[in-house]
Amino acid sequence: MSMDVVICSEPGRLVLERRPVPEPGPNEVLLRVRRVGVCGTDMHIFRGTQPYLSYPRVMGHELAGEVVKAPSGSELVPGDPVYVMPYLSCGVCAACRKGKSNCCMAIQVLGVHRDGAMAEYLCVPAPFVRKAEGISLDAAAMIEFLAIGAHAVRRAAVRPDQSVLVVGAGPIGIAAALFAGLEGGIVTVMDSRRDRLEVARDRLKVAHVVVAGDGAAAELSGLTGGDFYDVVFDATGNPGAMEAGFAHVAHGGVYVLISIVNADIRFNDPEFHRREMTLMGSRNATLEDFETVVAAMRRGDVPIGALNTHAAALSDLPDVLESWMDPAAGVIKAIVTC
Repeated sequence: MSMDVVICSEPGRLVLERRPVPEPGPNEVLLRVRRVGVCGTDMHIFRGTQPYLSYPRVMGHELAGEVVKAPSGSELVPGDPVYVMPYLSCGVCAACRKGKSNCCMAIQVLGVHRDGAMAEYLCVPAPFVRKAEGISLDAAAMIEFLAIGAHAVRRAAVRPDQSVLVVGAGPIGIAAALFAGLEGGIVTVMDSRRDRLEVARDRLKVAHVVVAGDGAAAELSGLTGGDFYDVVFDATGNPGAMEAGFAHVAHGGVYVLISIVNADIRFNDPEFHRREMTLMGSRNATLEDFETVVAAMRRGDVPIGALNTHAAALSDLPDVLESWMDPAAGVIKAIVTC
């Protein structure tokens, strides 16, 4: 039996191919992929700017599907709707032993380090497959990017009534803003794109939105009485914005870099020490963060319909991906249907 697969054969080129349906190995689950979210990582792969990848590659790590085969003794049975934790961790390295599987020293991310979900069938180790109970397949395909925001918020330990600034209102920034708000933070979102700020204001109900550019720093100062922000999240993927964000952190505040860029990030050390700032990196997410997102979805706290702005069939992805990358398309989260 064969299946459709979309392969990024080289930067700028997607190819639809037929491949044999994989056979699951010991302790693997064979999934019928039903939904795959398209994210910034996939777009970086298409552009050739993803630093951890070699070509050709089957992209896709935000996925939901149905169980076809499960190992003997598994709680999963054929037909179960499921979501996947796409960060395949080793379980034994220094990070895993500390419970930080999100930054496992031997991590294998689906769609990056190994072939991912832009295919009709996929084999995944059983410990990374979870039942998607009480949520739709569309929602299940959106858990991963939301979990990245939830993880960053948990890293920063956002508390009620803290002033929070999220810079960058793409999917990850929106996720950070959403979960910071659910923790009781008073959230401001800054971006250069007014359409994304409208989503943050109208659907996430953040306290303030600010258009990035000239005058933004003065506006941020005014919104906080000159104190600036207890917690600042950067989700821009832009080195200049990441460096500028240091100036938005209050004395005693926390700065969390969710973005990853292939660049050196510089800051002024005397200013950093004067504020006794805490600087954090936030990478991926853990199963705890996935469960936080699922619980929020079940409560109705995630505006799934507003975030899922675009859709296409797997066979159409080579024709539409490049157009989705145009800011004029207004994509927040695009979902591929298999």
